[in-house]
Amino acid sequence: MQRLTLLLTALAATSSTAFVAPAATKPFTITQQTTSLYETAAEKADEISDEPEMNPDNPNLPALKGDYDWDAEYAADSDWITENVPGKIVVGDVELAAQVTALSKIEEKYRKVRQDEEYTEARIIGWVPKAEIYNSRFAMFFLAVGLLTEYWTGITIPGQIEEMARVGGFIGPDF
Repeated sequence: MQRLTLLLTALAATSSTAFVAPAATKPFTITQQTTSLYETAAEKADEISDEPEMNPDNPNLPALKGDYDWDAEYAADSDWITENVPGKIVVGDVELAAQVTALSKIEEKYRKVRQDEEYTEARIIGWVPKAEIYNSRFAMFFLAVGLLTEYWTGITIPGQIEEMARVGGFIGPDF
């Protein structure tokens, strides 16, 4: 009993500020000076080009995603090798453009496959896997309910179905 009294006294002596509102302070305001390049949304829309970006080295070819001149970046580094690199392949502009075109086709194909899979996964009505999973779960649940009801009441599952049809008014009374 003394320990409990001591514990309660210690708890009462400590103060908790968990449910106490903080003291009123001066609100914190941020003053930010922004410099906008565009005055209106229309000017911003005018700046965006619908034309595809072209390769600056050869304007007849499209720009490559992530095209960056690593050799120029690390030319001063003595460990950076640019000549006689084992496995280095020199690709011409035509072959590079063909590769970019082929990769774009593959990217488009797999984008369509991904979108089709996402659409199928999102559907829950019709002959789709998600609807089949729900149907099987409901069937197993109601089978378990029917078996438990049969165990507790002694009425078979067909008898339970008949009773529900009678209560629902689908089957007339037996006279």
